[in-house]
Order: sequence, then C-alpha cells, then structure tokens
Amino acid sequence: MTQPFDANEASRLAAKLLNDPGDLEAFARELDQASSSLPQRVNADPEGVEKGLAKLVLTLIELLRQLLERQALRRIEAGTVSEEEIERLGVTFMKLQARMEELKRTFGLENEELNLNLGPLGDLL
Repeated sequence: MTQPFDANEASRLAAKLLNDPGDLEAFARELDQASSSLPQRVNADPEGVEKGLAKLVLTLIELLRQLLERQALRRIEAGTVSEEEIERLGVTFMKLQARMEELKRTFGLENEELNLNLGPLGDLL
C-alpha cells in the first residue's frame, strides 16, 4: 500500500536536492564514471547496419521456413494434404530456398551466421 502524499516531506526533499551541493557533486561523479565506460560514439556504419538488419530478418525467415516445412511434413504424413497441395508446397519451399540463397549472397552471409545462440536453450537453427 502506498503512503499518502506528504507535502512537507516533498518540500524537504526538494530543498535538500536543490540546496545540498554535496549530493549533486556525488551524482555528477557517478554520472562521469558511468559515461566513461560507454563508447563516445555509436558505430553507425551504414554497411554494417544494413548487413546486421539483413542477418536478423533472414534468420527470422529461415526459422519460419523451417517451422512451416516441418508442419507441412506432419500434414503430409497425416494424409490431410492432397497431391496438388503437396506439389504446390514443394515448389513454394524450393523457391523460398532459392531466394534465401540469393539474399545471403547479396549480403555476404553464410548459413552459420543465421544461427543464434540462445544460451541454455542451445542454438536457434
């Protein structure tokens, strides 16, 4: 349960914050320490950003492709897919694989780069 607003306490804290330079100096030192450990500039290399984004998107597409392919195989094994649908699924997955290979070449990515390590869960792909 929260405490009711106490105007006297708020005034006291505001006065302390505004009038006690010792606290502000300690805060400034902490701020300087924290900012010194951070890089002064963000590496915004356009090519690196583009490749990183492409890597992320292609990793997600590959994950979805594998999930859809497994689901399609389950449906085929269960006999719930017609011969015509099986043919369409096969063609679709082959075209998607060809397009993925083309995009990986375009961005200079290898299959291993599209895998993410999920720590204790293991690799994504």
